[in-house]
Amino acid sequence: MGLSPKGGLWLGGVCALALASWTMIGCGGPAGTTAEPETGGTTSAPVGTEVKGDIEVQAFKGGFGIDFYQKAADEFNKKHRGAKVAVDGDPRVWEKLKPRLVAGDPPALMFPGWGMDHWSLITDGALMELDAALDSPAEGADGTWRSTFEPGLLKLGQQEGKTYVLPYYFNINGWWYDKTVFDANGWTAPKNYDELLALCEKIKAKGIAPITYQGKYPYYMVHGMLLPWAHSVGGPEVIRKIQNLEPGAWKDPAMLKSAQMIVELRDKGFFATGATALTHTESQSDLVVGKAAMIPCGTWLYSEMKEQLKPTNKLTMFLPPPVAGGKGDPSAMIVSIEPWMVPSKSPNASGAIAFFKYMTSPEKAREFVAEKGSLMAIKGSAEAVKIEALKEPARLFGESKDVWSWQVRDWYKAMHTEIENALTAMLNGELTAEQFLDRCEAAAEATRKDSAIVKHKV
Repeated sequence: MGLSPKGGLWLGGVCALALASWTMIGCGGPAGTTAEPETGGTTSAPVGTEVKGDIEVQAFKGGFGIDFYQKAADEFNKKHRGAKVAVDGDPRVWEKLKPRLVAGDPPALMFPGWGMDHWSLITDGALMELDAALDSPAEGADGTWRSTFEPGLLKLGQQEGKTYVLPYYFNINGWWYDKTVFDANGWTAPKNYDELLALCEKIKAKGIAPITYQGKYPYYMVHGMLLPWAHSVGGPEVIRKIQNLEPGAWKDPAMLKSAQMIVELRDKGFFATGATALTHTESQSDLVVGKAAMIPCGTWLYSEMKEQLKPTNKLTMFLPPPVAGGKGDPSAMIVSIEPWMVPSKSPNASGAIAFFKYMTSPEKAREFVAEKGSLMAIKGSAEAVKIEALKEPARLFGESKDVWSWQVRDWYKAMHTEIENALTAMLNGELTAEQFLDRCEAAAEATRKDSAIVKHKV
């Protein structure tokens, strides 16, 4: 889930095939024209006061399944006798939804999962604008529906100030270690990059790889090292320029410093030998069994590895060690959401809004956190966290002063693939930091010049 190759993102992992297939069936700007983003769909969703009739919900059936949504539907139907919510899902539900969207026969509400490019749906007017609904009364709470969401997460579903997709559960990207191993050796999580270097020397001396990573999926390193360190050195403006495809953004001194930090870790032998060939589960298993001390990963780590965990394992998250004296806030974190949406041709938009209001009510949000072991986008839901591995991420999120998301992987697939390939080459010692950034800047330039690619702004 989240940025995991198993899928789920959500603003963090739509595959290139998804965009290609959506474009082939009639969406996106025509070739040969400058494709700038439009304002999205002109249809505004109702506030959800009329609750009757059939309400079809199609949901991505990932690691959390769809049983929680189905149980919520049964509860909702008993509460609203004139309504009939039916929830169905599939691990590749987007493949069923794409032809239905083109045919004008979508469900009332959908969570299409990581294989659907919702940004193209917004551009092509296939989704309803949700701001009027968000400004209506909340379910099970005082105030507006909007006021129940974490604002930093709600913003991730906006384009040009208008909201088209809504968050449900979300993921935080950070670094992980086994507290049992650290405590046994007298180690503590590093608070900055200098402390990281000193710690890695101690870990290496013990015959343990200080850091491993999911080499077959280089975006873990993009989110776990490259971006947060550039943000730490140069502040959010550096990342904004890169995401907005500003010329020369990849040559910013903050990006160079970040790349050089990765090279330094490489040259000091702090990365696990052969890590570039490891899958996510292989590298994460090395952390669990003590072959490696730290790994960059999202909050889905526990759910992916829980079957391998022993009672002695105490997986704990910390944020990527910031650079002392940098411009970025040390509490800054990269997050990704799992978006739900109402199609512009929804056959029962009012019912869809009413049901999703119920799904996101504070009570149901706390239930989801407790039952599924995930963090939710609803204020106060972190109080229900029971899994020890999620308590620290929840605390870090609550204290963060800068929550942001990396959109390039969704917006510009080919460009991001080249960034990942170049990063792998640098990790393998085939590129210097400067050569790595040259390739990234060239990929950004090619994207800028391609008039068939819809351009976005943050």
